[in-house]
Amino acid sequence: MYYLGLDIGSLSCDAVLLDEEANTVAWTVVPTGARNLESIARARAIVLSDAGVDSKEIAAVVATGYGRARVEDKLAAVTEITCHARGITHQLPGTELLVDIGGQDSKAILLDGAGKVAEFTMNDKCAAGTGRFLEAMARALEVDLETLSNLDVEATGDLTLSSMCTVFAESEVVSLIAEGTPRAEIARGLNRAIAARTQSLVKRVERNPKGRRIAMSGGVARNPGVVRALAEAIGSEITLPDHPDTIGALGAALIARDRMNRQPG
Repeated sequence: MYYLGLDIGSLSCDAVLLDEEANTVAWTVVPTGARNLESIARARAIVLSDAGVDSKEIAAVVATGYGRARVEDKLAAVTEITCHARGITHQLPGTELLVDIGGQDSKAILLDGAGKVAEFTMNDKCAAGTGRFLEAMARALEVDLETLSNLDVEATGDLTLSSMCTVFAESEVVSLIAEGTPRAEIARGLNRAIAARTQSLVKRVERNPKGRRIAMSGGVARNPGVVRALAEAIGSEITLPDHPDTIGALGAALIARDRMNRQPG
């Protein structure tokens, strides 16, 4: 039998399919779009097709993410905090602090020695520093997200943006371009601003994160520039799991397996 985890976020719907031994047999990330039911169905179909598994072979489905209530045949709906903690502990045992930056929110999760959530905090409703923020900045710089992720490599300065509000930051970036500021310097300024904001979030759960075993999940973990800037700000190395944007779905699939294996018979 197999176990399916679905993480329905604001930008993507992620799916992970596990076998009885908790091996990942298939995973996918598809855009959520305006119709998340269609995205859920598509993500499910992709992992089943990739694994060559029939839907009748799925023993349990656990959903997470802001759209988790939309999954009709789920065994349970579980919070993102719990799922990310479970997923990162499975992939990177010993993780003490997890930073998760997704499409529209950021989280800092402190884990105990057993991989359980000891404390956590989230950003406010502002999307500053998240995936949507980076999408807006990429548009302002007239580059794609992949280019933006390494655009800071050639930067040498310490430009600081004055605002992290998406609207004001976009206007500031446009002004800096008009003034002739190199795009690399602007990208570094953006990454440093995101790192500073995230660092303040981290310090709400751990006043001295330096030296902790820190990991990062979520789609923004695929942006090397942000990861570098955050590691520099915190003063500790940041470890990335395989497929960081699927950690929530992985945790959901693991929880599905855990719960079914606890059931009698």
